[in-house]
Amino acid sequence: MPTPNLDPRLTPARPDLADASLAGVVSAARFVTGEPRRVVAASAPLRRAPSPESGIDTEAVLGDAVTLYEVRDGFAWVRLTHDGYVGYLAADSLGPADPAPTHRVAALRTFLYPVADLKRPPRGHLSLGAALAVTGTAGDYLETPGGFVFARHCVPVARREPDPAGTAERLVGTPYLWGGRTSLGLDCSGLVQLCLDLAGLPCPRDADQQERALGAPLSTDLAGLARGDLVFWRGHVGMMLDATRLIHANGHHMAVAVEPLREATARILANSYGPVTSIRRFF
Repeated sequence: MPTPNLDPRLTPARPDLADASLAGVVSAARFVTGEPRRVVAASAPLRRAPSPESGIDTEAVLGDAVTLYEVRDGFAWVRLTHDGYVGYLAADSLGPADPAPTHRVAALRTFLYPVADLKRPPRGHLSLGAALAVTGTAGDYLETPGGFVFARHCVPVARREPDPAGTAERLVGTPYLWGGRTSLGLDCSGLVQLCLDLAGLPCPRDADQQERALGAPLSTDLAGLARGDLVFWRGHVGMMLDATRLIHANGHHMAVAVEPLREATARILANSYGPVTSIRRFF
C-alpha cells in the first residue's frame, strides 16, 4: 500500500502500530482503537521518540485529554486531543479520563497542596491553563483528586480570556523553551497557542500549521496592523500588540519579549531566517 502524504506530527501511525481509523490509509502491522486518558502531571514533555534524551516537540499539561495507543518501557505513545499532536509521554504522567475538568488555572502559576493550608509544603506547581476536576471546597481552596489549589487562582473551564494579546503581555519575561507550552517556558508557537486556547480559539501547535490554518491574509508591507494580528516568518510567529509592537517568544532574547516590529524584521532577516512570509488576522 502506498503511504499517503500525511503530516507525521499529527498521524498516529508507525510501521508496527496505527490508529484503527487509518486502516486502509497507511500500512501497519497492527491497528488499534486508542483508549481515552488524561494528563495527571503538572506538565509532561511530549517527545518524538521514547527516550528522555529525545527532543521535546510540545508539552501537555494537567487535565489535557489524550488517546493512548501503547505503553512500553515507561513511555506512552499518545495523540493529544486538543491539537492532534502525536508522540511519547512518560507513562506515569497519565491517569483515567474521568473526572473531566471543571476549572482551569487563571494565574500564571499556582501551587498544589496536600491539604488546604498554605504553610504546608506544596506537591508542585500548576501553570496557566492547567485544568482541574474540582470535587469540593475547603475554605479558600478547591479540592481536586491531586490536592488543593487556591480558589482565586482558578476559573470555570468555560470562562474565556477575551484578549489573546493581553494574555501574551502577562507572559513577558517567560524564558524561551523549545517545545515549551507553560508559563515556566514557551516557544513562539506555544505562546500563540496558549493565548488563543485561553480565548476559546482552536489553534494548531506549530508555526507552519498556524500560518496555514488561522485567519485571513493581510499584506506583508507591515502597514495597517492591529492588536492580535499574527506575523509569520519561516519557522517563527509573533503577535501584534498594536500597529507597531510585536510580542514573541524568541531565541534572541531567550524570553517572551516586546519590541518594534520593524526592528524584529530587520534582525530576523539579517540572521538569515528570511523575510516575513505572511500576516494573518482573524479578529
